[in-house]
Amino acid sequence: MASSTTSPDLTPAQTLHGKTSIISGSSSGIGLAIARELSSRGSNIVLNYPFPSLTSEAENLISSFPTKTIAVCADISTTDGPQKLLDAAVKEFGKIDILVNNAALAVNLPFEEQTLEHWDSLVNLNGRGTFLLTQATLPHLVSQGGRIVNIDSISARAAPPMQTIYSGTKGMVDSFTRCWAKELPPKYGCTVNAVSPGPTMTEGFAAAGEAFMKEMKPVMDQTPVGKRMARPEEIAFAVGFLCEPRASWINGLNLTASGGLFID
Repeated sequence: MASSTTSPDLTPAQTLHGKTSIISGSSSGIGLAIARELSSRGSNIVLNYPFPSLTSEAENLISSFPTKTIAVCADISTTDGPQKLLDAAVKEFGKIDILVNNAALAVNLPFEEQTLEHWDSLVNLNGRGTFLLTQATLPHLVSQGGRIVNIDSISARAAPPMQTIYSGTKGMVDSFTRCWAKELPPKYGCTVNAVSPGPTMTEGFAAAGEAFMKEMKPVMDQTPVGKRMARPEEIAFAVGFLCEPRASWINGLNLTASGGLFID
């Protein structure tokens, strides 16, 4: 029998068809990769970007998504930004199935050089933003099968030098995940999990320069799966897995995606 020359269909199963996903901080980097992953599985997408200066760039992304997508300007580090993002999503789609708390900042400086300004910017975005956006979403989360996924970091548990505030805020998100995984499912029929990436080749890392990458090389060389950073789509796949309907019995998990760089 002659072998078929037909190429395999690599389109993901549309397991999230008709669902709506909010991904904070999703106009670039890991957040954008997560949005693309969930859209490839059929979910409508609410992209989020923080500043009006990014409007044109964010809106240009919309046409590249296979599902209905809107872009919302909302600074998650402010007290009203999370509610602004949620209101726009509900106005467009009526309900929320998936929330991915991704928006975050990092500062890499010796402890003595980290300032109150650094404290406020990281705590307000990484910690308070996650807190407020989740609170705002709960009244609009579908009554059964909702998904909350927090983007944590291996820094929360590996505790690297020069990341005092960042590690602390990600430790906060780690604790949020544990608390919410016990408290929220009985009331909202959802699951709450986290994904902890290791170093990932985002635009921020790429722009850090040759000297920084040279400094990172010894860290990368310790990664068992490969001497490299993760690709954003590799982190996104972990998030997509947790958002699947068949992941309904996975709750309270911190899924580490670091190529084995950190093993708890």
